[in-house]
Amino acid sequence: MLNCHKIIGTLCVAMIMAATTVVAGDLYKWQDEDGVWHFSSTPPPSNEEFATIEMPADPKPTVSMRKLGLQREPEYSFFNNLWGPVELQLELHDAENVTTEPPLPARIVLPAQTEQRLLKVRATDPTLGFTFRLSYKHMIGPPLEQLPPAFNYYPPFPSGLQFPISQGFDNDQTHKEAHSQFAVDIVMPIGTPILAARAGLVMDMEDDFHGAAQTERYLMRSNQVRILHDDGTMAVYAHLQPNSLRIREGARVDRGQWIANSGNTGFSNGPHLHFVIQLNAGMAIESIPFRFVTPAGGTFTPANKMMIEGVLPKR
Repeated sequence: MLNCHKIIGTLCVAMIMAATTVVAGDLYKWQDEDGVWHFSSTPPPSNEEFATIEMPADPKPTVSMRKLGLQREPEYSFFNNLWGPVELQLELHDAENVTTEPPLPARIVLPAQTEQRLLKVRATDPTLGFTFRLSYKHMIGPPLEQLPPAFNYYPPFPSGLQFPISQGFDNDQTHKEAHSQFAVDIVMPIGTPILAARAGLVMDMEDDFHGAAQTERYLMRSNQVRILHDDGTMAVYAHLQPNSLRIREGARVDRGQWIANSGNTGFSNGPHLHFVIQLNAGMAIESIPFRFVTPAGGTFTPANKMMIEGVLPKR
């Protein structure tokens, strides 16, 4: 997506989205006893039969930018909409007679729910005009220079249940990219309680997306929760049941806390939970290997066709 602003010359801002919060919903359609058709965002108050119409989602940017200051000395403020830090990368292109504070390119970490003035631009020679293009992109999560110490995760569903793993690490079916190389798909019925595998802070979530298919339209969409851990890693729980989230953005969750129900939304060909541990490796999201805890207290690396048993009680 490309936005352009005039500043003596031309400023073009290219935005590369690493994550997007989406607001969507349902429209309910029904006909009353008098034959009148109704369309509403809530179901009919009585027992009339109704149809549900999926409404298109309106993306909400993870990072937004505002231009401030004078036309000849503009400043740029950036707002992080997430409940966790993001890393910004600012770059200049086709610059003539331009000085910036700080010098670009630059990488800056923007804290959660924070707006900061991050860039000042002025003409090197104030008697002349200036031209430039400014691009910025962002990546979710704090940048980590090295891999945190290994951490064992509890299966994200209650004790007494066991389910098969349909995709383990380094699977060549759909987990081919760095962000999903060490993801795990666990087959389970829709509505299964999903528990937090580790304590952390709810960084981002989506709860009202409907539909599932293995098509391009659904490739980057599903109901999901992203939880930020104290060591900077992030757990993603995806393909969740619509309107099943039991938490809120910005809240801390405990290990074993019931956060949502499993579903079949987004790029999916059947009900399952997609679970992955990720980190920001410096303007790049990568998945990392982990081990699950067993009921006996041991640990194991998840692999294809392996059965996994719940350990934690539902809270």
